[in-house]
Amino acid sequence: MFRLLDSDYWLELKKGNEAVMNEKLKNILSDRLDVKFQGKVMDLAEAISAFVRPGMTIHHGAGLSVPMAAHYEIVRQFWGKNPQFTLVSTGGGVYNFALYVFGHLCKKIISGFNGDGYPFPGPNPILSRAFQEGKVAHENWSFLTITQRLMAGAMGVPAFPTKSLAESSMAAENSDSFCTMEDPFGSGNSLHLVKALMPDISLVHGWAADPDGNTILAAPYHGNFYGPFAAKEGVIVTVEKVVDTQFIQRHSYLTRIPSYLVRAVCPAPFGAHPTGMHPLGIAEFEGYGEDEEFILEARKACRNEDTYRAWVEEWVLGCKNHDDFLKKLGQERIWFLKGRIQEDSWISELVEREDNLPNPPYPTAAELLIFSAARRLQSIIKERDYRLILCGIGVSNLAAWLAHEWLRQEKIPVELVAEVGFYGYIPRPADPFIFNLRNIPSCRMISDIFTTLALIMGGAHTRSIGVLGAGQIDRFGNVNTTELSPTGPFLVGSGGANDVASAASEIMVTLHQEKNRFLEEVPYITSPGSRVTHVVSQMGIFEKGFGKDELKLTAYYPQKGKSEEETVRDIKMNCGWELKVREPLTMLPSPEMDDLIKIRIFDPKRLFLGN
Repeated sequence: MFRLLDSDYWLELKKGNEAVMNEKLKNILSDRLDVKFQGKVMDLAEAISAFVRPGMTIHHGAGLSVPMAAHYEIVRQFWGKNPQFTLVSTGGGVYNFALYVFGHLCKKIISGFNGDGYPFPGPNPILSRAFQEGKVAHENWSFLTITQRLMAGAMGVPAFPTKSLAESSMAAENSDSFCTMEDPFGSGNSLHLVKALMPDISLVHGWAADPDGNTILAAPYHGNFYGPFAAKEGVIVTVEKVVDTQFIQRHSYLTRIPSYLVRAVCPAPFGAHPTGMHPLGIAEFEGYGEDEEFILEARKACRNEDTYRAWVEEWVLGCKNHDDFLKKLGQERIWFLKGRIQEDSWISELVEREDNLPNPPYPTAAELLIFSAARRLQSIIKERDYRLILCGIGVSNLAAWLAHEWLRQEKIPVELVAEVGFYGYIPRPADPFIFNLRNIPSCRMISDIFTTLALIMGGAHTRSIGVLGAGQIDRFGNVNTTELSPTGPFLVGSGGANDVASAASEIMVTLHQEKNRFLEEVPYITSPGSRVTHVVSQMGIFEKGFGKDELKLTAYYPQKGKSEEETVRDIKMNCGWELKVREPLTMLPSPEMDDLIKIRIFDPKRLFLGN
C-alpha cells in the first residue's frame, strides 16, 4: 500500500503508455472497494431464541409497518412461560399488544395508544380489561413524548425538552419521568422535560437490508430510528428481502438503520402483515396494502376470550413459522393485497359502491357534524391565514378533508398533515383511514412523528390548526380519550392528540353529542383545552376563547317541527353542564346532495358516517 506514495511506482505505470491499469494497482483498489464483512443473516426463530430473553424491555415502532413476523415468533417461543416483558411503542392493539397480554407474556406497556386503530379507532377489549383489572401495568404517553424519550436515550442524554403533557393528567401520572422547571437561560418560560428511555432490544421490519444489517425502512417513518439507536442490545431486523451492498449504496438516502446496531437480519416477506408496505416508487420493491378483512376478523374475535383463543391458535400458535403463516394466508389473498397498494386501486373500490352514494337521501348525524365542522374550519383558516391542518381519525379527518378540498378550489394555500409523517397529501377516495398508504404518492414530503408534531405543527413558526376527535369533553374544552374513571374502563389514550393540542396555533374538536360525553369536568385530561376555540357536534357549534374560557352555544341545527327555543332546550339536555348561549344564535344550513356525495366518496363503506 505504501508504494502508492512512491513516485517511481507511478513512473513504472507510465512505461509503454499502458492503457490498462497496472495489475497491482487494480488488485489494491479491488480489495479496498470489495471488503466483505461477516453477514448477520439468520432464521427468525434462531434470532429470537438467541437475542430475546425473559424480563426484557422490547421496543417496536421504527416505521408505520409493524414487525409482525417477529412478534408472532416471540409469542410462539414464550407462550405459557410468563416471560414478564415490558413493551415500548407509540401504539399497539389486537394483533400485537393484545397477543402479549392475552398470553401473559408482558407485565407492562409503555405507549401512546393502546387500542385498535385500523380501519377505525376503538378500545381493545383485551387491553381495556387487563388495565382495568390491574393485570398489566401501563404508562400513558403521547406519540411525540414516547419518541422524544427514545431520542434522549439514543443521544445518551438524561432528558429531552417537550411542549407536550404539561396541562394533562399524564404529567402527574408520569412524574418520575416528566418534570417542569424554570428556563435556566432566563426567558421566564417553563421548560418541560421527559426522561430518556432505553429499551433492551428493538424489533424492526424494513424493506431491505444487506447481510451486514444496513436497513431501508418503509415510509412514512413514524417513530423512525430513535428506538433502534436507543436499544441497549441492538436491533433484530426482519426484511422483505436481503440485498447486496451495492443495492444499499445505490439507495443509501433511504437507509435508516446502520449495520453496527443490528444483531440479526431475518428474511420475512410480508413480515408487516396485516399492516402494509408502500414501495416508494422503487421497482425492486413490491408493496402490499393493509389487510382490512384480517384485522376486522381479529377485532371481532377479541370480544370473547374463547373466540380470541381460537384466533390465536389458528393464526399464530398453529403456524410453525413465518413460512407456514404465509401458506395459510394463501397466494390469492397475497396477490389481492399487492394489488390494493397500487395508486389507482381506490377507483375500483369506489365504483363498487358508487350506486349507494346517494343513499340515504338525507344527511346522517355524522354528516351534519362533518359538514358544519368543514364550513367553520374553512372560515377560520381564511380569517387567520393558517397554512397547516392536522386532523385526528374519524369524522374529524373527514371534516378536514372536505374543508381542504373547498380551500383548494379557492386556491388558498393550506396543507394537510398526518402525524405519522405525511405532509401536503391529497386524500384518495374510498378509504377514510387517515394513514392510508395510498395517500403516499400525493405527499409533498414524507417524514416522521418528530418532524410532523414537534416542528411542523408545534414549531416556532407554525401557522396551524388541529382538528381532533374526543371520547369526552368538558366545559373548558379539555378532551378525554384515555379512561372513563380512575378504575376504568380504558379507552385508547392520546396518540398524537395531546401533542397537537399543546402546541398548534388553535384547536377544533369534533364529537357526537350526548350528556355522558359533554361533561362539566372530564375524569381524565388527555388533551388540554387551552387552545380549543370550537367544538362541533351533530347538534350545533360551541365556541370559547383561548385559555380557561367556557364553551358557549353559538349555532344550532334546526330540528324538524321544533322552534329554536325547543331545539336549544334539547341541546342543553344533552350537555352535562349549565350551558350558556351566545346571542344571536346562528341556524346552520343542511348539506345539499352534492355536499353529501363529496363526503361519502371518502367513506363509501360508512365506517364513520353511520347508517
